[in-house]
Amino acid sequence: MIDHDVKDLGLAQAGRLKIEWAEQSMPVLRQVRERFAKEQPLKGIRLGACLHVTTETAVLMLTLKAGGAQLALCASNPLSTQDDTAAALVKEYDVPVFAQKGEDNATYYRHLEAVIAARPQVTMDDGADVISQLHKMRDAGRDISDVIGGTEETTTGVIRLRAMENEGVLAFPVIAVNDADTKHLFDNRYGTGQSTIDGILRATNILLAGRAVVVAGYGMCGRGVAARAKGMGAHVIVTEVEPMRALEAVMDGFPVMPMARAAELGDVFVTVTGNTTVIGAEHFQRMKDGAILSNSGHFNVEIDLEGLAKQSKSRRTVRPFVEEFVLPSGRRVYVLGDGRLINLAAAEGHPASVMDMSFANQALSAEFMVKRGRTLERKVYSVPRDIDREIARLKLASMGVQIDDLTAQQESYLASWRHGT
Repeated sequence: MIDHDVKDLGLAQAGRLKIEWAEQSMPVLRQVRERFAKEQPLKGIRLGACLHVTTETAVLMLTLKAGGAQLALCASNPLSTQDDTAAALVKEYDVPVFAQKGEDNATYYRHLEAVIAARPQVTMDDGADVISQLHKMRDAGRDISDVIGGTEETTTGVIRLRAMENEGVLAFPVIAVNDADTKHLFDNRYGTGQSTIDGILRATNILLAGRAVVVAGYGMCGRGVAARAKGMGAHVIVTEVEPMRALEAVMDGFPVMPMARAAELGDVFVTVTGNTTVIGAEHFQRMKDGAILSNSGHFNVEIDLEGLAKQSKSRRTVRPFVEEFVLPSGRRVYVLGDGRLINLAAAEGHPASVMDMSFANQALSAEFMVKRGRTLERKVYSVPRDIDREIARLKLASMGVQIDDLTAQQESYLASWRHGT
């Protein structure tokens, strides 16, 4: 048996069925896998991945393995692992996995170290944890020169990586998969929007219609959550710190206000900013009795859980993934999924059909990094435009959608400055 640390290998058969179900909705990644199996672009490459261990991630792992990669996978969030999927990857597909749903902080970092111990030449992150640990090792005198480069899946990770680049400490090139159009326009907006609402409803079984839903952050994820909540009849309020996004929210028909004011009005709160302490100690005191707090940002720092605990006179778990905090006034505040990604803590994450494009970007970016990484500067790069467009083309074809091609005359017109009226 390959090296692993999963909860129960007896879950493998159930996990395999779920992986097969997801794979049906991932036609782009299936086409990538077919080519990878023939060309072996990752042959012999050690690839260390820290991603949410879901059925869609499993399909990505099988694609990378088909391309010849030697894999090691751990979870990028303590509550996002699907234990049956992890078991299937180990037992049915011989992929080393180190992940268990609900693992404590010490286990999380032990699993991260297990991936790093495999000496990855290419990293694949969702939150930049592998890269951060490798840089800490470098600062402690360890040699990480065999790392060719990496890829990053999510907004929070890209923020961390750009900070490293700006400080001049980034040790190798990284491709910001999150910034590809075929990733953030669909995964972040439609995937996060649907799966976040799914997680909230599975955890609480509340009716959204008629409730005030406060969405903190109006990036692509926030736009998706706001649109889906509105579609279910909620009265959506947006909070923002960036003027352009706030203006977009206003033009999209949403009231925009500071969190201090929104805290008094909201029934359900969703943070999707990638920042810390978006809902803080001063806000809890303003909230209604029964306010529900959830987060769909990568880390569980967007809600000040420590501050809430200090203010509360009691706390208890009232449903799976629902914890009740009672304030001195007697008002109750409910936190979902320990403030972690609610779409993965209480639900199954993004639908496979949208992760199809995201993970095709991951696979093709890994291939690009193997081919070109040694020639790149130590910077954060966008996904090459031709990869982004090809994924869009393949996705449209899989949906049976046809589009026009430019005529020679049109191409000439667009390429010339000489054409007038």
